[in-house]
Amino acid sequence: MTEEHAHIVPYKTFLVVWVGLLILTAITVAVAQFNLGPLNIWVALGIATLKSGLVIAVFMHMKYESLLFKLALLSALAILAIFIGLTFVDVLYR
Repeated sequence: MTEEHAHIVPYKTFLVVWVGLLILTAITVAVAQFNLGPLNIWVALGIATLKSGLVIAVFMHMKYESLLFKLALLSALAILAIFIGLTFVDVLYR
């Protein structure tokens, strides 16, 4: 029987990621003050993607998982992105 070990992540890593999330949140608020036209949604989604990537990689320990787990997550996120994209296209052409 194999014994699994928990991944010990130093507090410094959590602190750096937390500060990064705070900075990205401040950038989100700052960018929301400007009218970028149709780019508003893409900038907001880009920043949200970075933030969710940090949370998934560090706080959910995804960087320590097997390749199969990572591919399953990537395919689920790709399908979600396709559905969101199709929704945007539907709203655009109404």
